[in-house]
Amino acid sequence: MFALPFWVLLRDGLGRGWSTVTELFTDDEIPFARSLLNSALVAVPQTLGQVLLCSLAGYGLARVRYRHASKVLGAVLATLMVPTAVTFVPSFVVVSTLGWVSDLRGLIIPGMFSALNVFLFRQYFLDFPRALEEAGRLDGLSRWGVFRRIVVPNSTGFLAAIAVIDFFASWNQLLWPLVIAQDADSWTVQVALSSLLTAQNPKVQLLFAAAAISILPLVLVFVVLQRQLVRGVTETGLTG
Repeated sequence: MFALPFWVLLRDGLGRGWSTVTELFTDDEIPFARSLLNSALVAVPQTLGQVLLCSLAGYGLARVRYRHASKVLGAVLATLMVPTAVTFVPSFVVVSTLGWVSDLRGLIIPGMFSALNVFLFRQYFLDFPRALEEAGRLDGLSRWGVFRRIVVPNSTGFLAAIAVIDFFASWNQLLWPLVIAQDADSWTVQVALSSLLTAQNPKVQLLFAAAAISILPLVLVFVVLQRQLVRGVTETGLTG
């Protein structure tokens, strides 16, 4: 007796939910599908850039010994003490001068380097077994060859952990895209969500649907890289 009303309610609820999703992707005021694509086009290059540039810088600070190595490390660490609010306006002036406002380059390039990631990579590579690197040098590999063919393949867990954290941070950033993405075609998903929230007549059902859809890529990335993420955390205690 009670099964029929339950299935009717479930069918009606799914129907309303699907109509809400359809309305969300067909709304002319907020290009939600475009914002999802923009977020992916920003988060993926930023993550790859962070992992590549910061791992190279961290490896150089950990293994390349030269006269001013400690000063360079100190300068990198000093940038961590500078509040983001202090560099926000100068960064906007530079991006505006280059003509990157409402352009994906203005969203991607300023976020492709992190002093914190450089420090984390340096600390990890300090504990990387030197015997593996010395074996590569004996086989005739250059320093770049050792890094590319020995260090990177044996550090995939830590690289994946940093990549997941960077992807999440890039996908969820709001303030910088809110200022740079002044054109609706360059909005990221977080800007689109804020537009739904601050509208004069906010549509709560659209906001909830958009929020649920926006976290799906994060869940997917976490599920795919979960094993590597846990491995990367455990590898931080690796000793040579």
